[in-house]
Amino acid sequence: MYVGLAMYKHVPTITADTLITKADRMMEAHKLWILLVVEDGILKGCVHMQDIRTALPSSATTFSKHELNYLLSKMTVKDLIRREMPTVRPETEIEVAAKIMHDQDLAGLAVVDERGHLKGYLSRSSMLAVLIEEMGLALGGHRIAIEVEDRKGLMAELSRLFVDMGINILSTSTFFRGNLRLLVFRIATDTPAQVEQAVRDKGYKIVGPERFAKEWA
Repeated sequence: MYVGLAMYKHVPTITADTLITKADRMMEAHKLWILLVVEDGILKGCVHMQDIRTALPSSATTFSKHELNYLLSKMTVKDLIRREMPTVRPETEIEVAAKIMHDQDLAGLAVVDERGHLKGYLSRSSMLAVLIEEMGLALGGHRIAIEVEDRKGLMAELSRLFVDMGINILSTSTFFRGNLRLLVFRIATDTPAQVEQAVRDKGYKIVGPERFAKEWA
């Protein structure tokens, strides 16, 4: 999966001349914490909600209503723009983008092409949608988690086992815990108990949440 296939292609944007009050309304309407600043299609930076709320006059202001309205009609986001912001390209592998978001504690990433043109936005919700898709949850089927010592050829062995049983593999994923490997298969079967027994008969260990209960007790 690539970022370009998971990003939101149509995201609200503003320019440096956008009034702070308009930007604030846009954030409220779209439930956003950030707005991307774009000029002639080029990403110039972003504006955060916290910066906008700080810049807006408080209810305790001493300005008269007329003075306040005049002030708000002139205040733009120009001085609030954060010019430095992490970005990724549409061809970036989704797991690379996920690591950037994790390592930098980001709620999202702007997606730009090689010339800096904004192409979309990758949010945490779109990343979760990718996780759900890659784990095959929407496809139904039965989930089998197999714990094995890591070695070459494991995935091929287990895949061949399911194929020989005439079972369609809907999705696969791998997790590591020390020197052990957890291979998770989602398979299409009406007889999950029989399949699990066949896997055990081949010497593989099927595990469930009880295997890890001590770790979160």
